[in-house]
Amino acid sequence: MHGELPKQIWAKTSRKNRRVLAIGLVVILIAAALVYMFTGSPQQQRRAGGRFAAEGPVPVLVAAAARADVPVYLGAVGTTRALNTVTVRAQVDGKLIEVAFKEGQDVNKGDVLARIDPTTFQAQLNQAAAKKAQDEAQLANTRIDLDRYEKLAATNAINRQQADTQRALVAQNAALVQADQAAIENAQAMLAYTTIAAPIGGRTGIRQVDEGNIVHASDSTGIVTLTQLRPISILFNLPQQELNQVNSAFAKNPLSVEAQRSDNDAVIDRGTLRVVDNQVDASTGTVKLKAEFPNTELQLWPGQFVNVRLLIDTLKQVVVIPTGAVQRGPNGTFVYVVKDDNTVAMRPINVQKQDETQTVVASGLEPPERVVTTGFARLADGGKITIGSADGTPAAGAPGARPRTGQRPAGGNNARPNAQQ
Repeated sequence: MHGELPKQIWAKTSRKNRRVLAIGLVVILIAAALVYMFTGSPQQQRRAGGRFAAEGPVPVLVAAAARADVPVYLGAVGTTRALNTVTVRAQVDGKLIEVAFKEGQDVNKGDVLARIDPTTFQAQLNQAAAKKAQDEAQLANTRIDLDRYEKLAATNAINRQQADTQRALVAQNAALVQADQAAIENAQAMLAYTTIAAPIGGRTGIRQVDEGNIVHASDSTGIVTLTQLRPISILFNLPQQELNQVNSAFAKNPLSVEAQRSDNDAVIDRGTLRVVDNQVDASTGTVKLKAEFPNTELQLWPGQFVNVRLLIDTLKQVVVIPTGAVQRGPNGTFVYVVKDDNTVAMRPINVQKQDETQTVVASGLEPPERVVTTGFARLADGGKITIGSADGTPAAGAPGARPRTGQRPAGGNNARPNAQQ
């Protein structure tokens, strides 16, 4: 009787209702499987919850606040430029008979770089010297005549006008001799220009003309470009907002400048600030500065881009901590200060200056207080910590630290030996 009742109910159920019921059962089974997959069994959930509860003190790394002198730098990207650059050109026209330098050679001021055929200029000098000798002989003769005429005019033997005319002729011949001397000096200068010497000490570039060519004083390319590499200069720009700070520091003392490599910030050379430009570039809002470097090892080259750091001040005996210890929250910057009982306390601080590695604390911290530098993931105000060392093992005396050779473990502390980074 009772077994027939379900069969009757099932028979009365339509085929459509049976299909809906089957689909709902499948959906319920799939949902149960997904819940089990992501949450695990109740035993697994209990184990997961107990793991975090049993971890105990948070492993961290700490550092002590200290006092130090901190330099204040202004950074920029600079362009290296030769201190002096000269394009060596011919000053007279002629045939280039000798090139006396090698490309890339270091030369001193006055060293011979090239020679032009001097034949024509030597002939002009000889001609000017001969003309002077001729005029000097004429001048000597007119002076003798003048002396004779003055004596005769004194006795009224001749007209005094004749003596005055002779005196004018002497002055005219003397002027001719002076003109001849000027012509000689000009010819000597033109002859000297046939020997082309280095106007400055520096390094020669690529030769622009070969031996045997006719060169002209009007040539724009010249013979070679000479650049002075020792010392060398770097031009860089700073924002106009920093101009007053730079001028104030520059008025007190010469300012040191460092040239750094762009890949690893290694210092290439150290120099001195020479010039702050006398106007601000209105289009960029920056001011141009020029520094000079000794460049003894030729690590700086004209046209090279380098990073520049200008030292404008040094903060004396200020409180410094690693930048990694500084945290930021809704109320500003703060640090976790380590107490003697291996707990931490959140403390707000005022930051005066900060870079990638070091932070200057204006207030809120005093040496030798210690601050947490790594391990902030599970850290909270008042939480217990275990202090690790830089190699990942707990520091000596910290909870969970391994005993040194010859020592026994201290009283069964089973804290994990590795510090969380």
